[in-house]
Amino acid sequence: MNLTDKTALVTGGAVRIGRSIVSALADAGCRVLIHYGRSAGPAAELKEQITAQGGRAEIFSANLADPQSVAEVFPAAARLLGPVDLLVNNASIYPEDDSFAASDGDSWDHIMMVNAKAPYLLCRAFAAQLPDDRTGKIVNINDANIPHPAVDHIIYRLSKRALWDMSLILAKELAPRITVNQVAVGSNLPVESWDKDDYEERVAARVPLGRPGTPEEIAQNVVHLFQQDYLNGVTIPVDGGENI
Repeated sequence: MNLTDKTALVTGGAVRIGRSIVSALADAGCRVLIHYGRSAGPAAELKEQITAQGGRAEIFSANLADPQSVAEVFPAAARLLGPVDLLVNNASIYPEDDSFAASDGDSWDHIMMVNAKAPYLLCRAFAAQLPDDRTGKIVNINDANIPHPAVDHIIYRLSKRALWDMSLILAKELAPRITVNQVAVGSNLPVESWDKDDYEERVAARVPLGRPGTPEEIAQNVVHLFQQDYLNGVTIPVDGGENI
């Protein structure tokens, strides 16, 4: 698929990995809808950068923890840029204390809503708004460690496992008009509260390529999946071989 003049929507597109995905899609010729939760300043700045380079970008806010707010995402997109051809479910939450002992019903509902139910609802809305004479593509951003169970961050891991299986199920359900693929992120950007030097040392010890990945490498693989017409139900692990 030639991405020129396609309209792409990226959730959590103002910062971190989402920001790199937005920039890469704009560079590939897409009109980009930048969703943000609380990062209004970075979203506006990114829109200005893309516009200054001759691209087209619009920004809007939605609380993905609120089903009603999620339901307003595609109506907002239609008002700003019309029908959406490409969807990136990137927005996610990663609570620092998500142990079995610390988690409760409220944290379950919140994490599952943002990481699993919101992407599900957005995939449904994306399919519903796609004009009959057009094809569409979805890329979900997941975690490369999910196929390997561990006891830390239990609800986060369960939510991402749901997204993993959902991606495969929807690849069958929505074909042939819509493809659904995943980019699974390995060690990449550390959480802001982590010590960067310590993080990089630990990554170098367990990743065969000896370093963390970059947001730009994630974005390159998202663009690659959108450019393919015969990839469906594919997961690309961008993890430097960490999970071999």
